[in-house]
Amino acid sequence: MDRLTVSDRTRSGARRIISSILLLGLLLLGIFVYWHYFNTYSEGNRFGLLQKFSRKGNLFKTYEGELILSSVTGNNNVPIASEKFFFSVSEDSVATRLLQLEGHRVSLHYTEKRGALFWRGESKYIVDGVKEE
Repeated sequence: MDRLTVSDRTRSGARRIISSILLLGLLLLGIFVYWHYFNTYSEGNRFGLLQKFSRKGNLFKTYEGELILSSVTGNNNVPIASEKFFFSVSEDSVATRLLQLEGHRVSLHYTEKRGALFWRGESKYIVDGVKEE
């Protein structure tokens, strides 16, 4: 008959507590990573002039672009005040279409994540649709 000594029971209880803490830590880490990098924070459309679109990166090549948003226009539809919208593209079909539309007015559909992943692009705004206006 095997009898557990007090020190054996203490070690067994300590292992169980450490295992539970590690499991809880991994679960919380997984929830945080999903919430921060994969959960969509917002989505919408932006309209403007596609000024720049390129593929760049050292190890992971990603598509990055700049859209000029004209918030205030003067006579003859000339923009007086504008801001830039920086975005990334992860789908090749959307990237091909944007390369064709560089220098044109476009409407972009995007999703915003809370954080950027290096293989997905530099921006937390991910464009997944484009229409020429």
